[in-house]
Amino acid sequence: IIKAVANGRNVYRNIRNAIRFLLSGNTAGILGVVYASLMALPQPFQAVHLLFINLLTDSLPAIAIGMEPAEKDLLKEKPRDPKESILTKDFVINILVQGTLIAVCTMAAFHIGLRGGDAALASTMAFATLTAARLFHGFNGRSHHSIFRIGFSGNWYTLWAFLAGMALLNLVLFVPILQGLFSVTPLNLEQVGTVYLFAVIPTVMIQIVKVIKE
Repeated sequence: IIKAVANGRNVYRNIRNAIRFLLSGNTAGILGVVYASLMALPQPFQAVHLLFINLLTDSLPAIAIGMEPAEKDLLKEKPRDPKESILTKDFVINILVQGTLIAVCTMAAFHIGLRGGDAALASTMAFATLTAARLFHGFNGRSHHSIFRIGFSGNWYTLWAFLAGMALLNLVLFVPILQGLFSVTPLNLEQVGTVYLFAVIPTVMIQIVKVIKE
């Protein structure tokens, strides 16, 4: 019975974490598009960009999050209300905050692209930033604890998912044939550094908050 309760709690927790990861990432994309529309800016993402994110780089971390093993303190938590919805107030607020952080950093890279070139460059930087940010965000989705507490050894799938996603992103950014297929323009070293800097900022901020709460 104890093992069944632990497994049930872990499955439910992993489902919630995967939903939080997916919805916060999609919220970032939506907010970016809405912001660009309200500010009369060029379109930040092409349709093929969103397909790439949702079908390739989003699915890998979400599956990895579903493989997260049970934490040691799982049975110390109070039983949840069986009538409680998955989308609680705190859960939704958490999604919106995380999504907004990713969106702000994505659009910051977008504006830098606009200043440094044209709409195509800005779109490429926004796409790359959002994709990389959501890959980094996969580590946030593993637990409400910080990555420093849970480590990587408990779930190597998240690390492999991150590396696979980053490899796919870099292939699209740097292989000429794929650049044309996915509507991206070549980036110089400074622009690539800007993309990855803004991509990692949301995860750093979220992890800092988790450490403080612990």
